[in-house]
Amino acid sequence: MLASPDPHDERARVLSLVRRFGWNATSFQVLEPGYRYFFPDGDACVAYVDTGRAWVAAGAPLADDGRFADVTAAFVRAARAANRRPCFFATEDRFTARVPLRSLLVGEQPVWEPDRWGASLKGSASLREQLRRARAKGVQVRVTDVAAAAGAPSHEALRGFVEDWLGAREMAPLGFLARVDPLALLPDRPLFVAERAGEVVGLLSVAPIHGREGWLLQNLLRAPDAPNGTAEALFDEAMRVAAARGLTFVTLGLAPLAGRVAAPLRFARHAGRSLFNFEGLRAFKAKLLPSRWDAVYTSFPAETAAPRAIVDVLSAFAHGKFVRFGIATLLRGPTLVVSLLAVLLIPWTILLATCEWRTWFPHPAFKWGWVVFDACVAAGLFALRRRWRPVLARLLVAAIGADAVGTALEALWWNAPRATDAAVRALLVIAALAPIVAVLILSAAVRRRRA
Repeated sequence: MLASPDPHDERARVLSLVRRFGWNATSFQVLEPGYRYFFPDGDACVAYVDTGRAWVAAGAPLADDGRFADVTAAFVRAARAANRRPCFFATEDRFTARVPLRSLLVGEQPVWEPDRWGASLKGSASLREQLRRARAKGVQVRVTDVAAAAGAPSHEALRGFVEDWLGAREMAPLGFLARVDPLALLPDRPLFVAERAGEVVGLLSVAPIHGREGWLLQNLLRAPDAPNGTAEALFDEAMRVAAARGLTFVTLGLAPLAGRVAAPLRFARHAGRSLFNFEGLRAFKAKLLPSRWDAVYTSFPAETAAPRAIVDVLSAFAHGKFVRFGIATLLRGPTLVVSLLAVLLIPWTILLATCEWRTWFPHPAFKWGWVVFDACVAAGLFALRRRWRPVLARLLVAAIGADAVGTALEALWWNAPRATDAAVRALLVIAALAPIVAVLILSAAVRRRRA
């Protein structure tokens, strides 16, 4: 591997290769912070992140497609020498057909041909109506570039808009190919800004795809109170500018878990709805009438099990630290907190309903009172998960707080004097602490939602 000790020189080399060989939709993103670069020689590069257990490459190698096999083999050898599992994420058919790796479908990306956008718009009354609504509400879209925006008086407003958008997300900020930094000072990067009465209500950043004369519409951000049609207005302006510049390829990037993915990934798509709306993202992209959907894969050596490769990719997005990422996400937003509390109450309520009352309660009425109370709290949490209502949220905080007080008093008065077994005492501690922790977490989620 060729050495490149100077990071500025290394970055210049990568930019040169991106401009020569950047065919993959994600190719330009490897210029963002957080990537390492493997150079088998001066005409090829693999951008990757090191999770501590794996080297996860961002798309196909930056190389002539005739060299994919030998560059990939060199990267695999280097990863193994470093005691890391090699993996390529967000690969496409152009890569998978040329390398001896296993490939697992992980989603699809929509593709548009800019010169056909006008015809698509004519055939969609719903899209035209969304654009009309945005115009009627005074939304105007202008195109600039990141460098020009950085020197403009409005830059602080743009930066504040991005920070507010990120702060409102319930999931902790992702890394790797999902990093959100539309104002990063990178070359060749247009920027579309939606404004209403001088206030920023939407933003769309662009990453060029040099090898296909195209654009990746990378970060499409919309203010919560932006008028209906703002996102569509940003997309429409981007398509018109792309057509005027003679571009032939535009994509909004990967819709994860879309398409005919394997059964375990379909289950993950359904089970993960409280954390990420996979189906909603795919539906939004589909309503913009793409010309086609291209398959996107994770590619890995034959000896690596597919679940292991998926975990490695997820680790890359979580900055290599699952536990820290999970805790950060749990503390950020109410949806996951409410879902988790509701699910945990189900086995606990069943346990209460099936236990012998003489062991734990002074009278059967205590037992069934707790069962009914917990069932009502669980029902309230599931209702809150479906639709957030501040009054219900505050009522549940009060109810779980009362649960914490009541459980502690009963444990001290009735259970503790009769507990002689260590396991029983441990269960009492858990029973007393659980509602206290729950009310603290739910209270924090309510405060965050209010903010």
